[in-house]
Amino acid sequence: MNTSSIERYTLKQYTRLIISFFGTLLLLSIYQYTTLYFKGVVDTILSGSFFIAVAHQLGYASIIGLILVFPFNFWENLRPKYGFNLVFVIIAFLLIIEAALISYYCTALVPLGSDLLGYSFSDIKMTISNSGGISFLPILGLILIIGVYFGLYKVTSKYYHYIGRMYPFTIILFSFFISTLYLDGKPINQNKSQYLAINIYNSSTEDTSYSADLEYPLIKPQPVENPLGDFFDLKEEKPNIVFIIVEGLGRDFVGEGAEFGGFTPFLDSLTQKSLYWENCLSTTGRTFGVLPGLLGSLPFGKSGFMELEEYPNKLTLFSILKNNGYHTSFYQGTNSAFDGVDKFLLSENVDFILDMQSFGNDYKMQEKNAEGSTWGYPDKELFKKSMSIDRKANTNRLEVYMTISNHEPFIPPRQDFYEKQVEEILARNTFDSRAEKIIKKNDNIFATLLYTDNALSYVLEEYKKQPDYDNTIFIITGDHRLIPIPQRNTLSRFHVPLIIHSPLLNTSRKMSAITSHFDVTPTLLSLLENNYELKMPKKVAWMGETLDTNIEFRSEKDIPLMRNKNELKEYISGEKIFSDGTVYQVDENMNLGSSFGGAKLESKVKAFKSLNAYVTNNNKIIPDSLAIFTVKKEKFSESEMIWFNSLYNGYNSDKYYIIARDLAFKKEYDKSLLLCRYILSEKARHVDTKILMGRINAWRGNSETAIEILKECIKVNPDYVDSYSALFDVYFWNKRNREALELIDLVESNSSSVNIVADKIARARREARKAGVKVYKKPDSQKVVATLDND
Repeated sequence: MNTSSIERYTLKQYTRLIISFFGTLLLLSIYQYTTLYFKGVVDTILSGSFFIAVAHQLGYASIIGLILVFPFNFWENLRPKYGFNLVFVIIAFLLIIEAALISYYCTALVPLGSDLLGYSFSDIKMTISNSGGISFLPILGLILIIGVYFGLYKVTSKYYHYIGRMYPFTIILFSFFISTLYLDGKPINQNKSQYLAINIYNSSTEDTSYSADLEYPLIKPQPVENPLGDFFDLKEEKPNIVFIIVEGLGRDFVGEGAEFGGFTPFLDSLTQKSLYWENCLSTTGRTFGVLPGLLGSLPFGKSGFMELEEYPNKLTLFSILKNNGYHTSFYQGTNSAFDGVDKFLLSENVDFILDMQSFGNDYKMQEKNAEGSTWGYPDKELFKKSMSIDRKANTNRLEVYMTISNHEPFIPPRQDFYEKQVEEILARNTFDSRAEKIIKKNDNIFATLLYTDNALSYVLEEYKKQPDYDNTIFIITGDHRLIPIPQRNTLSRFHVPLIIHSPLLNTSRKMSAITSHFDVTPTLLSLLENNYELKMPKKVAWMGETLDTNIEFRSEKDIPLMRNKNELKEYISGEKIFSDGTVYQVDENMNLGSSFGGAKLESKVKAFKSLNAYVTNNNKIIPDSLAIFTVKKEKFSESEMIWFNSLYNGYNSDKYYIIARDLAFKKEYDKSLLLCRYILSEKARHVDTKILMGRINAWRGNSETAIEILKECIKVNPDYVDSYSALFDVYFWNKRNREALELIDLVESNSSSVNIVADKIARARREARKAGVKVYKKPDSQKVVATLDND
């Protein structure tokens, strides 16, 4: 083909592309500020912040224009129109990314930064789908953005003669870019793609090298101070401890003086008859860090402790109390694999884990959002399920709940009922105009707060019916503040209530001193150790100390705060906070004012980041001698690892499961079981893999092992019908007709997919009749029980 006859595009057309790029970015900024205005986040659209955003978008367009001019000229000189088409496609792609990031910001009210590196693709996909998706519908958004971009390019043809005078265009672009470097910007008015790129770069290149004389720099004696001792009249037997970690429960919604008060009436009343810290800080701005911080007073690692590929030795409330005879339980209505919760719990040998796979037919899932997704079971269903589990009297228990309802997409059961209550609260309470506007625009969120508050009231009433209620301590706190509701400052995100409630309390008290989740576990253990003979490690490695019970406001602690995964940008030191390069003074209302001393605080942040990286990456939190449960990660030989890697590039449990299943079908049982062990070493609760191991054992004639594995699968995931299907087969092959009939009743009461195994149920009944099995009902139970004639 003769390319010399085709006219090449010049700088004039390139200039039009970049101007169209900036024009589309400008429209995206208008979209952002308009969305935030109607959500009640900003007071006006065309504000000073908006014009700063326009300047930042101009700077971003300029730097992209500078970068792309070189490939444009190269490809145009090589082949006419190639450079133009390449740049057009790249810019369209960049616009789609910016639109998605702006939509994320409008939902989360924080820009996506280096925390992106801390999430797997499946976690991001689950979060977006369960949050209702991004504001741009994928296909419509794609068409709209490219259409606007192309339309602006066409419009610029009318002003061709003006554009032609803009030579040298690259110098103009460079000038615009340099000028924006000196323009101060906040997340709201920064270009979101540029923000993401800079954060990822800074996080990836940050120097966290550590040098010190101490091999285990966190180790110290367990605090002897017992700040809670005077508040309790403890019994002779150690108390039960129940944590309820409430999704999104910020201080702005609870207690006296709350900015958005009135939507948690039960918790408000509870603060009046409990030990209540109104200025507690969660240590992370997302849920990923609440368990290690609250239950273990542990450092963060790079992306949160639970994201560490291999856990260092550690101490937590789970392991210490289990070592002292406590039965440990964890309850959650969503998937415990999200954020690595299951891996963390299993490393602490938690006795019982309940998540969304363990509910059965009697409980109703949260309504699906417009995307057809749901997080799992709402809070009251979680509490109902936990209350149905038998608790033995005179058995020490540590129970931990994590709720989920108070999270996007905010679809509580009986939503209309609770939204009507929101209207009534608005009618009888006096809110300032800003708060009233926010509440009206987010009535579904405040309706969810009311629902969660009601669920908490329910579960504390139900606990009164449980054994040893009068010897139980309840700790209620938030994992972080609700993200979609506008926050007053960067500290608000971490500002949560902390309530310790118990029949054992001899008084109530409100404390205003700043304290954090890091201090909770050391404090509880001090309380127990001062009153009971407790087997405690000689030394500990807590990040925190003990709770500050001072009634008046004060701040005497150093508290690092991780905003998102990979984003350790806040650090409290005394009454000052370092936040993203700026130092503020913290007052008694947790408001921030200007302050000095940035260099000293910044050096503390850098020192902590180095310490944090050293102890988590090198297993230097505590030595083996102090660990209660050392991490037992299954080891594989080098040749086995090479084989695993040859099967699939990277780690994907579902992909590996399919390969293991295919190997089993080919009767390569040893290889299949080896791969199953590898899958479970990374994803301990991968139920399909466990079922496959049960089937393989059955095929090899190890029926007792197979039955044990499959029963455990049913116990953990009672709704999952594949476990029953496999167990029906094992019972059939081994002529265990009585167990097969008992299994029918179990699957019918637990699984919503019982129709899938209808043929196996029919077969079990048919085989039972042939074998002369009788079926009767026990007088004290409605459950069907089978027995043989000669029993």
